[in-house]
Amino acid sequence: MNRHVLFLIAAMLLVGSNVGIGKSVVVVVPVLLFALLRFIVAVAVLSPLYRPAKMRRVSRGEWINLFLQAFFGTFLFTLLMLGGVQRTSAVAAGVITSTIPAIVALLAWVVLKERPGPRAIAAIVFAIVGVIVVTLARESGETGSGSFIGNLMVLGAVFCESTYVILSRRLTQTLSPIDICAYTHGFGLLLMLPFGIVSLIGFDFATVPLHMWALVVWYALSASIFSFWLWMKGIRHVPGQLAGVFTAVLPVAAATYGIAFLGERPTAAHGIALACVVAGVAIASMRPRNVPPVAS
Repeated sequence: MNRHVLFLIAAMLLVGSNVGIGKSVVVVVPVLLFALLRFIVAVAVLSPLYRPAKMRRVSRGEWINLFLQAFFGTFLFTLLMLGGVQRTSAVAAGVITSTIPAIVALLAWVVLKERPGPRAIAAIVFAIVGVIVVTLARESGETGSGSFIGNLMVLGAVFCESTYVILSRRLTQTLSPIDICAYTHGFGLLLMLPFGIVSLIGFDFATVPLHMWALVVWYALSASIFSFWLWMKGIRHVPGQLAGVFTAVLPVAAATYGIAFLGERPTAAHGIALACVVAGVAIASMRPRNVPPVAS
């Protein structure tokens, strides 16, 4: 196992654990305030990248694309994901989030007219089955309607993140990934500011334990920078098809956090759903067989 594979695994471990961390934080910090703080921390760290001379070279069309990416991939994604994990289990949210590769393939089919191959279609079908199973299952420790709504919100976050991926395909040809990350988080902060300020008014910061503030900072850095850097570092040296396999680490990390720190207990339905999603990702990530040339 080379270090680039370890980068991909580490990235998915961070993304998966963030599902549970987010659930821990929203117990004591309002979702809107947490979302605002996430962007403030991220933008503060990424601030050296906001150089006017370089930003002036970004075209109007690229700025429009960046705004759309920020709206779906950072602003809406953050609100839906944090609101979703507040209502459902980390285990269920992790399983649903791991369907991102299949949803990306589905959106590419619908939006970009990129006809998927048999393996991609199989991945989409397995992902849909997995989401249905985990959504219809009763969540331990959660009310039935609450977990159902939470699962739908997480699924909405998955579609938002997948839309971000689709929109970024063309933009990565002209802008570096880290610049895209910085600019989209800048837009995300501007979008979140009016909502976050409302939740900020009257909030008693003294009621939040110090370790929870540490989790807020870690979540912001991990979600916005660390996982992004690790994934980009690894994907440069690992074939895209093979890299998809490592997204299966995400639900495992989310489930582990939920069991270890939140007292959650996975059900048989979670196991079935996870097996479906992992099977779909594995099938889609298989290397195509070398077809011998036809003799003339």
